[in-house]
Amino acid sequence: MQSPPWLPSFVWTDYRLAVLLMVLFPLALLIWAFVQKNNTIQHLLAIYWRVASLLLITVYLFIGAYPIGFISGWFARILIPLSLWFWVDLNEEVVEQPKSWLKLTFTSWRWAVSVYSIVGAIAQIPWLRCAFLPSQQVVADQACRLWLVPPWAFRELFNAGMKPYTLGLLAMLALGAYVLCLGYFVFFRLGKQGRSATEQ
Repeated sequence: MQSPPWLPSFVWTDYRLAVLLMVLFPLALLIWAFVQKNNTIQHLLAIYWRVASLLLITVYLFIGAYPIGFISGWFARILIPLSLWFWVDLNEEVVEQPKSWLKLTFTSWRWAVSVYSIVGAIAQIPWLRCAFLPSQQVVADQACRLWLVPPWAFRELFNAGMKPYTLGLLAMLALGAYVLCLGYFVFFRLGKQGRSATEQ
């Protein structure tokens, strides 16, 4: 399938925004919350990082040209806003905190990353079809292949010594572990824990 001329710029912009909003900013917030000893924001960010690890798994799935990466990346954009707003107790604790630059920055980031994730999930719907193509066809399809290019560039920077197939296989194992952990939470812990992040 021929890709529209604007798609390469769109893909690279999306990846750059993802690095900024979903990696660098929350990492800085986590360090800031740790320094300020803000346990509530630390707790929310710890939950965020566990959920957002699916994005890293997706990058490595794309390095190996595994089509399932299109589904895992799409689900990550759905799960991330849920992880940030689902917990009633943590939401109340954030609201009740006195005004501070940390609280304002965290709240602004939480809204920004939620809007970005939801808009991104909607925008990526046309490319979910790539998830149902064989790997060779994903690489051959110009529109699908464009989403693999930034992860391939990432590999050249950080994992140049490892074969794409090996990295993709490791990502598949990580995806399996992620799905098992998520399934355990949904089917066993959620019923007992409800929307309380601190209830054991």
